[in-house]
Amino acid sequence: MIRKAFKMKLYPGMEQEYEKRHNELWPEMKEMLHEYGGHNYTIFLDKETLVLYGYIEVEDEERFAKSADTAINRKWWDYMADIMETNPDNSPVSVDLYPVFHLD
Repeated sequence: MIRKAFKMKLYPGMEQEYEKRHNELWPEMKEMLHEYGGHNYTIFLDKETLVLYGYIEVEDEERFAKSADTAINRKWWDYMADIMETNPDNSPVSVDLYPVFHLD
């Protein structure tokens, strides 16, 4: 597995809504993530800065990157665009994080 981490940012006051939407994650979104090789997906929130830290393990980076172009993923981005920083195509503004340490 390839470990990936990244950060995104919420708009002020959207913490509870972000958590609610993820607690109600659509079954077809879960299926798509698994279909494209995503596992152990976790998102953490820094409540002071509203920065979200995502962690996911993927089987193949190229295959997983293709998940961005699925209809269900685009629908999810549109659904989330009102509560977090996004790019013009509604994809979340996301910055990859560089791994510096890992211990099994």
